[in-house]
Amino acid sequence: MKGVKMQVREQPVIWLQGAGCSGCSISLMNSVSPSIRNLLLDEIVPGQHINLLFHPTLMAASGELAIEVMLDRDRKTDYLLVLEGSIPTAEGGIFATVGEEKGKPVTLYSRFKELARRAIAVVAVGTCASFGGIPAAKPNPTGSKSAGGVLEEENISVPYINIPGCPPHPDWFIGTIADILLNGIPSGEKLDDLKRPKSIYGKLIHENCPRRPFFDEGKFAHNFGEEGCLYELGCKGPFTYSDCPIRHWNGGVNWPVDAGAPCNGCTEPIFPDISGPFYQKISRWDSFKVKVQSDKER
Repeated sequence: MKGVKMQVREQPVIWLQGAGCSGCSISLMNSVSPSIRNLLLDEIVPGQHINLLFHPTLMAASGELAIEVMLDRDRKTDYLLVLEGSIPTAEGGIFATVGEEKGKPVTLYSRFKELARRAIAVVAVGTCASFGGIPAAKPNPTGSKSAGGVLEEENISVPYINIPGCPPHPDWFIGTIADILLNGIPSGEKLDDLKRPKSIYGKLIHENCPRRPFFDEGKFAHNFGEEGCLYELGCKGPFTYSDCPIRHWNGGVNWPVDAGAPCNGCTEPIFPDISGPFYQKISRWDSFKVKVQSDKER
């Protein structure tokens, strides 16, 4: 009937922050369309709205009140659990804590496991949450692990999705959440073998790179600012899966390779230990545990 407003369904989201730099949150807050305001206040898809119950950086509440909102053990198991940053597990996980109980700090390791068991799905945002990232780089003194690593070790049976990137593009997170709201938790056929959405991470950067013709011609830049493929300057595009060349960053303004900087492979599990040094050519392709397709296979 005209004038009757459709009831809006709210999707609760709990966002935890672990070992990281908060860059994933900052990237999301810089989203252009939709803006962070649209994401938090409006319907992300018709008839559905994200209810961000807990986010340490964005929420107004703090202290015990914030922890009460996060835990709310009477809440139905219908929320999405988002993890930003990796999970320290060494020394009982004391290197990252979320609130207190009976005057003692409670580890993120403990909070994550409790909340994951009751979630409909876990979304790992950023490379630290997806693969361990910088906090898990050698020698990894905090014993940092990815969301998926902890879930599998603890035999927590909950679907999880990885959205790697250092940081990830805001569209990658928003698009994944929108897909969940419209179509439900992605099935295996929508995800690659690293639990990444194929719609985002389905092709190598190398396949869509505007400098690809230089690579095919064997024309390589040896100094920054020179014309040519950046492979000799350390570009990891031939091993890295994402849609950066098509999507661009900062509202579609630019992306690293167009700005003259090589891709550093930040969406892959080899970041940063194997993908570094960032400005050094990778000569051992077998070091990268990703499938590099030949032209014949495509």
